[in-house]
Amino acid sequence: MQITDWIIPLRIVDFVEIAAVSYILYKLYRFMRGTIALQILLGLVALYVVQVIVTAVDMTMLPALFASIGEVAVLAVIILFQPEIRRVLLLLGRNPLIRRFVRSAVREQTMKEVLDAVDKMSTNRVGALIAFERSSGLRNYTETGVAVKGAVSCDLLIAIFHGQNPLHDGAVIISGDRLEAARCILPVSSNIKPGGTLGLRHRAAAGLSEQTDAVVVVVSEETGAISVSVDGELRRNLSADALEASLAEAFTHRPGHEPPA
Repeated sequence: MQITDWIIPLRIVDFVEIAAVSYILYKLYRFMRGTIALQILLGLVALYVVQVIVTAVDMTMLPALFASIGEVAVLAVIILFQPEIRRVLLLLGRNPLIRRFVRSAVREQTMKEVLDAVDKMSTNRVGALIAFERSSGLRNYTETGVAVKGAVSCDLLIAIFHGQNPLHDGAVIISGDRLEAARCILPVSSNIKPGGTLGLRHRAAAGLSEQTDAVVVVVSEETGAISVSVDGELRRNLSADALEASLAEAFTHRPGHEPPA
């Protein structure tokens, strides 16, 4: 046998594939680093290496054991990595190329009504939590509240968040130009610890924008300060103009466009 028989011919596409797989594995490592998922993944890799070894040495009982485990391995991986799989899918959904084709439009008049309401509630220190749906559907959260399904107006928003209104607790969810529901329960962010300067509304705003691509506006009941949470980032103490710029950027940004300063 000549030495050339051991040489495997490589094409350009093979180098591209190796680079792509290496990049994906590196990104997965970075994504799971510091989480328990990485330890589980290393354990699965170790089991795979053992399976290869026992198969190579022609054992009988251990390969049969690994074969039975493999039948439920896919389901086990989905269950174990459910949070990480969800985060990956959310990141894909937040890709600007995908948002370009799937987007919940908000008309200028609707945005004006919201901005006017937020400005007035901020002045009067009326707490508010307003979530805008984008490409990620928020039906799971609208169903936790009271259906409204009406046109968005400044007066309606102020009336909902007035302290004497039974709907003032929770969030209002807006989809397109319709106010879908009020008193909705949003997920609370685990990255913002309770007991600090940020209240439950801010933690809920951050939590929803971490788990979906929704844009969430918060008005503090204690200080009247305006905040907005986009893609898990909470921007605090905004002026009315800064809020308008943030919302405009969130609903009109396209790849290659720089966000406003």
